[in-house]
Amino acid sequence: MTEDKSSRYHRLRRRADLAGTAVAGLVLATLAFTGAAIRMRELLHGVASLVLPAGLEEGAVVALTTIAVFAILQIVEFPFSWYQGFALEHRYGLSTQSGAHWLADQVKAAGLAVVVAVVAASTVFASLRWWPGWWWAISAGAFAVALIGLARLAPVLLLPVFYKFRPLDRPALADRLMVLAARARTDVVGVFEWVLSSHTRKANAALAGLGRTRRILLSDTLLADYSDDEIEVVLAHELAHHVHRDLWWGIAAQALVLAVGFYVADVVLRAAVVRLGLRGMADPAALPLLMLVGGAWSLVALPFVNAMSRAQERAADRYALEATRNPEAFVSAMKRLSQQNLAEERPSALARWLFYSHPPIRERIEAARAFTQT
Repeated sequence: MTEDKSSRYHRLRRRADLAGTAVAGLVLATLAFTGAAIRMRELLHGVASLVLPAGLEEGAVVALTTIAVFAILQIVEFPFSWYQGFALEHRYGLSTQSGAHWLADQVKAAGLAVVVAVVAASTVFASLRWWPGWWWAISAGAFAVALIGLARLAPVLLLPVFYKFRPLDRPALADRLMVLAARARTDVVGVFEWVLSSHTRKANAALAGLGRTRRILLSDTLLADYSDDEIEVVLAHELAHHVHRDLWWGIAAQALVLAVGFYVADVVLRAAVVRLGLRGMADPAALPLLMLVGGAWSLVALPFVNAMSRAQERAADRYALEATRNPEAFVSAMKRLSQQNLAEERPSALARWLFYSHPPIRERIEAARAFTQT
């Protein structure tokens, strides 16, 4: 059977993603099991002790080790990121970014990520020092709280680093969507145009933020080509996630995954301290091992997290159809999104189970057509 364009695109993306993950895992394993992480910690401790007062070295070594490991991973993963995020997107006519623009975004993303990584690692190693018996539970709780904070701050602090936003200059459509949000008992601060065309030709919509930061975001690529009926049904789907409290269910699921993952890391770390020559569980040289265990556990948990997400997406589709009573607009919007975003309509069962957080477009269209018959 001849492979279609969208299937080939997604197969190549998955291949690059898996290859990058494998290389990162190999690097972390090398650092953890060859003594390289210990030598790195000794070197960084020597540097920190030269420039910092006594008592501050341990925290500084954690931060410096995190930055060093992060930099190494960024370097080895860069070819895969470039291929997946730039070369492949241009090959299939999806990206509108120049090489310089794409690289600037990567630098900004890396800057934000390293700050988050340093804070996260500092939290974990502080917990290991102060509460060695319960560090895994404390770290999981701290990370869950951080997820809530990031969800709240994303539309006002994080997304504007990469994209431009402006109030939607289509009063009739804005009023229509605000009424839809009111019917869903979801407070929003406004409707904003999301300038996505400077990055991609794909279309998107979102209900981003929590509480006073929650807002409706519509990409300019969506506004340019979709009817008001289609935009309304797409937004109704996004509203459903708030009506169904999917964000909170998702955070609860992530908190459970984090707790189990940290517990597994605790078991592995206790068994590895002596074998790897670590000074103790709170040795910063344990960072690559913790990252390796965390990454492996995330891969194990991913299919189950995705299965939960697909169930939420199906329920959101159903809500959108019931709220708008416009299955024709839903079907036409899904068809447009499928073509514009180069969605894979019929992925294999294995690909769907392992990688898909949303049901395939074809399945969603079929469900909408079945809705018209009820």
